[in-house]
Amino acid sequence: MEPVINCQAVAKTFCEGALKVAVLKDINLRVARAQQIAIVGTSGAGKSTLLHILGGLAEPTHGKVLIDGKDINRLTQTARGNLRNTALGFVYQFHHLLAEFTAIENVAMPLWIARKPSDEALDEAQTILSRVGLQHRLTHKPSELSGGERQRAAIARAMVTKPKCIMADEPTGNLDAATAQSIHELMLELNQEMGTSLIVATHDRRLAQKMGEIYRIENGSLQRSD
Repeated sequence: MEPVINCQAVAKTFCEGALKVAVLKDINLRVARAQQIAIVGTSGAGKSTLLHILGGLAEPTHGKVLIDGKDINRLTQTARGNLRNTALGFVYQFHHLLAEFTAIENVAMPLWIARKPSDEALDEAQTILSRVGLQHRLTHKPSELSGGERQRAAIARAMVTKPKCIMADEPTGNLDAATAQSIHELMLELNQEMGTSLIVATHDRRLAQKMGEIYRIENGSLQRSD
């Protein structure tokens, strides 16, 4: 079966004047449907950089990334955006909800961008918000939600398009331990229920240990960790 994401010999070098810093070196990674992968490493090791490249948010210096069989960096900007919007969902340490919109409107946004009729988009947003326990907070704006509720809304927004893969960058790094635990459990439940692959870059060893596989970035290389 075609992997959801196929990362082939990816390298990333940042240049500052005459200085060149090789952050990633010859990274290979295949992500299967419903697979759970944690990416760990020290701060600055390149976890976020790798996640951005895997998600088509940044281009590698060398190598290629196939998403659903398509080389994302060979697509036009419009096609790349459409592929990201349909095949991938993103969750960050900070929720990035739009302050002027309600929870249901924030979650419906990816469907509106995909030109789904407004009523259908709102119905689907309500369904996924109910699944993450926010059925009573549909019309609340982000400022009226707790930290955990905002992150649940962000997860709902990432899941509403039924993507092939969710990419989460330190999704619980801004939460207290109890709330982080509930977010961990929710993400893993949705991974199992919806068959969506899950890639999490995290410092949180507890979350990493609950994932199916753990990979470590060290000195620019990605290695399977026991």
